[in-house]
Amino acid sequence: MGRREKPIVTSNKALERLACWLRDHRAAGGWSYAQLAQRSGCHATTLQRAASGNQVPSARAVEAYARACDAPVPKALELWKQARAGEYYGAVTGRAIPSPVYVSGLSQLKAGLHGLYVKAGRPAVRSMEERAGQWGKLPHSTAHRIVQGQTVPRDESQLIGFLTACDVPEQEQPLWVDAWRRVLNRATPMTALPERTASPAEPAIRPSVSERRITRNPEAVSALRFTVLGPVRAWRGSELLSSGSPQQRALLAALLLREGRTVTAGELIDAFWGEDPPSQALATIRTYASRLRKILGEEALVSESGGYALRIGRGNLDLTLAEDLAFEAEKARAGGDRLQARTLINKVLGLWDGEALSSVPGPYADNQRTRLEEWRLQLTETRLDLDLEVGCHAEAVSELTALTAAYPLRERLRELLMVALYRSGRQAEALAVYADTRRLLAEELGVDPRPELAQLQQRILRADEELARPADEPAPAPTPFRPAQLPATVPDFTGRHSPARELGEQLATAGNSAMPVSALAGIGGVGKTTLAVHVAHRIRPHFPDGQLYVDLQGAGARAAEPETVLASFLRALGTADSAIPDTLDERAALYRSALDGRRILILLDNAHDAAQIRPLLPGTPGCAALVTSRMRMVDLAGAHLVDLDVMSSEEAFQLFARIVGAERVQAELEAALDVLAACGFLPLAIRIAGSRLAARRNWSISDLAGKLADERQRLDELQVGDLAVRATLDLSYRQLTFVQAQVFRALGTRSTPVVSVESVRTLLNSSAAEAEKILEDLANAGICVPLESGRYRLHDLAWLYARTAT
Repeated sequence: MGRREKPIVTSNKALERLACWLRDHRAAGGWSYAQLAQRSGCHATTLQRAASGNQVPSARAVEAYARACDAPVPKALELWKQARAGEYYGAVTGRAIPSPVYVSGLSQLKAGLHGLYVKAGRPAVRSMEERAGQWGKLPHSTAHRIVQGQTVPRDESQLIGFLTACDVPEQEQPLWVDAWRRVLNRATPMTALPERTASPAEPAIRPSVSERRITRNPEAVSALRFTVLGPVRAWRGSELLSSGSPQQRALLAALLLREGRTVTAGELIDAFWGEDPPSQALATIRTYASRLRKILGEEALVSESGGYALRIGRGNLDLTLAEDLAFEAEKARAGGDRLQARTLINKVLGLWDGEALSSVPGPYADNQRTRLEEWRLQLTETRLDLDLEVGCHAEAVSELTALTAAYPLRERLRELLMVALYRSGRQAEALAVYADTRRLLAEELGVDPRPELAQLQQRILRADEELARPADEPAPAPTPFRPAQLPATVPDFTGRHSPARELGEQLATAGNSAMPVSALAGIGGVGKTTLAVHVAHRIRPHFPDGQLYVDLQGAGARAAEPETVLASFLRALGTADSAIPDTLDERAALYRSALDGRRILILLDNAHDAAQIRPLLPGTPGCAALVTSRMRMVDLAGAHLVDLDVMSSEEAFQLFARIVGAERVQAELEAALDVLAACGFLPLAIRIAGSRLAARRNWSISDLAGKLADERQRLDELQVGDLAVRATLDLSYRQLTFVQAQVFRALGTRSTPVVSVESVRTLLNSSAAEAEKILEDLANAGICVPLESGRYRLHDLAWLYARTAT
């Protein structure tokens, strides 16, 4: 059987099912990968990767694996299709293919056909051409345009070929043919509002009497400003005007995008509702126009030639301003002023405020959104090209990495990424981008990379000096983002010399070959966070590029999601929101890229388990990570584990004296020792007790010692403000399994907090191995501490808590 396979770690549940299914069949047959390779004709590494769960394998590899294991091939390919669909949709849930019965518009038909393609496992378009039946029935170029949403099948024969290629059962195909007929036998939604006037049969829009009685005010028109590169908004001066309902904003957007030209009734109705307008469509248009006119004024919104027009200056709309700036950037670049061109394009991109025409309904808005997004991408490519021309190749790598992940088939972005990596001294990674591009295009489209990309690969292989030469006009290096997120250290930090020194020495080795990770574990209230923050501040000089901090809420009911934490870290490192990818894997990759070459300390406080923090770890030397958790991170590879116990009596006394006052403690030394013993030398309990005394100067230490002497009331007394020992133990208790909680409660009934494996075995009527495992699990959860000779000890306060736990 060979070496034991690594655990499957993926957010794609369908991929996990596929990998488990393949592994199970290999294990059932007792095959090694070398034997499977001989039986299948595939390389053993290819088969091993197919069952690794790291990425979706090719259909060919899955089929070969199944045949070699004598497993059912159709089942294997069905699981593969589900994994491919899961890879496409990522963590998004609720994505469903629209039923053909309810398809009534072109956009719905395109979405349905794309959904069928995804459900089929996103096959390569050349294989779709073969599977469609008669050669030429579905050319691969046409299949590509259909799955990209650029077109629909031209006739029923091509539609049936597409459905067959997507494995749609024959009995379901007539429903899609009916939907195709229903959509294309009626007026097709326009891709742009055409220039035309109302026909004699077309109802004209006439302003009502109330609409015509509006005072003319040219100054008010010049003060108007509008935005469409984001939410559709209107301002008069600095005042934000109400743009009304989504349909009313759709009317405003249609008028703005015509740049002062008249839009007729039919054009607006088509823009809003496509092929299926309501019976009162014209009256609805008039209502929205009337409301807009009251907001904007008659000088701005005029009625003429059976329609409406918005008369505003060219500089009053963000889109026209962006077009003018882009034109000036082109002129500057053509004149050789690359720095000015880069500055102007950055201004253009800065005008975007999220998705263009955000939340505006209607087919016209959908098409315009697509057009504006494509223009935005083209501008981004131009600006990145200028970045490379002026020498900002290292800064461009992070953004290009995110963009190529978001738009994997956009070859120009991959070409720019290859150049940026090569000029940054990362030749191997640049060549890896080309190899990945070639594989992706072959699998998805059945084509080779364009000649320019292949020529670039050859230049990189030759180490072309012309390609790597520095730019003539290097841009000034931007000031790097230097996060400093550590919380303040407590002024009365006491003791902990040995673990503080151990952690500091371990983390200070960040410049060595491996990135150091230290994991600090202990019972709730033992002072893990306080120690970690103190150590982090002490070693800050070793990490001049900054420090990142997050409370992962691991002991609470809802631990922080790694995706959310990564987005926060990327922003702190200077990544724009628009450049942050959607999926966990992409965010983790961009995060590691952003940390590459920098010396940053990452403090991950209050972690739930190792799986939560793995995506948050840097990937290269120079950085270091410090983790705190109530769980011992025994499954975190390479981590330096440090267990934090309660304070020694000397440390506890020093902390108590610092909080309460040395003179006051010396005056009641015996009572102070009684308080510390009642607190079990737990730092949280000592701080609570000391804070209560510091706040009540009229109390004696003996008074507090008397309150804590009653074991039934002790946990209730150890509370001040938002600090409470019972609440801290509650969090640990809620993390236990049913059996662990049962044992924990039973230990509270014993006369001593020390328990042996034998006593737990008797309690559970189980084997010694099972009893030892439960006690080890409790120790890993920070509930008890292992002693010698198979014995374990509960903390005194945890022992008291166990008596009342339910």
